[in-house]
Amino acid sequence: MHTDAPQGEFTPDEARAIAPYFTNLDRPVFALVNLPETVKGALFARYSRSAKSLRRLFLDEFLDKAPIGDQAVEQVGVDRAQKLYSRVFSEYGDDSVAQLGGAHIACEGASNVLTKVLEWGRLMAYLEQSTRYVPYTDRPSGRWKYFVPPELDGTALRPRYLETLDAAFETYAWWIEPMQAHFRRRHPKSPTDADGVYKAAIRAKALDTLRGLLPSATRSNVGIYGTGQAYEALLLRMRASPLAEVRACAGAMLEELRKVIPAFLTRVDQADRGGRWSEYLASTRRQIGEVAAALLANVEPEARPEVTLSEFDPEGETKVVASALYSSSDLPDNQLLAIVRRMTTDDRVRVLRAYVGDRGNRRHKPGRAFERTRYRFDVLGDYGAFRDLQRHRLLTLEWQALTPRHGYVEPEAIADAGAADDWQRVMDAGAVLHDALCAAGLGTVAPYSVAMAYRVRFYMDMSAREAMHVLELRTAPQGHPSYRRVCQAMHRLIAEQAGHRAIAAAMSFVDHSEVELERLKAERATEARRKSMIGELTARLPRKPTSRHPR
Repeated sequence: MHTDAPQGEFTPDEARAIAPYFTNLDRPVFALVNLPETVKGALFARYSRSAKSLRRLFLDEFLDKAPIGDQAVEQVGVDRAQKLYSRVFSEYGDDSVAQLGGAHIACEGASNVLTKVLEWGRLMAYLEQSTRYVPYTDRPSGRWKYFVPPELDGTALRPRYLETLDAAFETYAWWIEPMQAHFRRRHPKSPTDADGVYKAAIRAKALDTLRGLLPSATRSNVGIYGTGQAYEALLLRMRASPLAEVRACAGAMLEELRKVIPAFLTRVDQADRGGRWSEYLASTRRQIGEVAAALLANVEPEARPEVTLSEFDPEGETKVVASALYSSSDLPDNQLLAIVRRMTTDDRVRVLRAYVGDRGNRRHKPGRAFERTRYRFDVLGDYGAFRDLQRHRLLTLEWQALTPRHGYVEPEAIADAGAADDWQRVMDAGAVLHDALCAAGLGTVAPYSVAMAYRVRFYMDMSAREAMHVLELRTAPQGHPSYRRVCQAMHRLIAEQAGHRAIAAAMSFVDHSEVELERLKAERATEARRKSMIGELTARLPRKPTSRHPR
């Protein structure tokens, strides 16, 4: 890489003026700091059409003449950036400019229905509050942590909704300690485990087991990072939603985003731009719903296993081998494919072994050749597992409405601990409420009442490369049993039904073991790291003198 920075590019006064905004002024690689996201994006947009260096461009065209200070740092170049964005968007239609700035947003108290909408986009990053580590026993302002749709206001079903969900939360909270006691009896503490390690593993197991009692109205907190372009697409979808909660969240997000990246979101509520886009999304959803209802009325779903491999390419493994050879040869793509078709099985395996190499851990991923083939899985799994798998973004995933129609799952420990009657009572009450809401013309909000133990149908369509990431991550021993089971089945289907045994073998960190106390190993590793850090810090502390110096 070229490492010679321009010498003497800035006068001493210029250097002092721009120093707060760059991590260095004399090297070719640097970062932008202390600038609003709007200015960073606009600066990069202008950069693409200028012969000037970025720092010179900033100095000449973006640095306001206001004195340097905290307020100046916050506002520097904002006016020019806003004007540039307006011109680029209106005159050039250059949407890629909106990829050059981003923002962090926290959405708190969101129902699990809303979290799935928030986590739809591929080009965003999400963190969501976990039902595994956070017991839903708090009652802020005397209310359990679930969302009440405003669509129920003034209806006769609102009191019944509150009563049903209150009972579900009360059952969940009451069983937490008895379920922990059950697992303590079943898995006695090892003398080598610290109390904290053992308690954390037991609690996680109990919460994992009981989370199916929670309705999808359960509130969660979501942290999001995305570009301006990603937020624009998200907000336009949310504004087209039939759910009041989703539309209200879109309005709140837009208000906050305009405080940090206003120029990226000018089109969202313009009637002829974002307004028309949202109307298009709403109308197509409504139209396909009407057509589906007409064409599929009275058609009952056929029985299927939990995971079905509904589509794959029989030649997929052959194509992956050809793609693995591509960058190391000078042959055309279709010629390579013809050569691989004539290869022996041993030679194909030899190619893939070399291409995959010696993977030290699951983060060592082979290259893009594994994107040459895809798998489409139809899954009928519990909503809790769906919540975790839905957050994978580099794939195509779609889901159907959550209803009681497909039944629910019941962990073995529920009956073993004596909780089966309470479990069934919560399941039945949520199902009856769901049907009552539908009968009253409130079908759009009916899924809020359905417990997470109920099954939802969804598909996951992904390349072999993304499948490697998903299946290795989600079959790790510390994973939840529900999604571990789904992903283990996917891996077996790739090897056995698709016949892509070499591809399946490359996914060497897929774990098919049965684990009784899923979080125990991970908690042990965390405790070991904690002790190691304490040991390192202790070693760095100055030692006390062993004797006094003579006066």
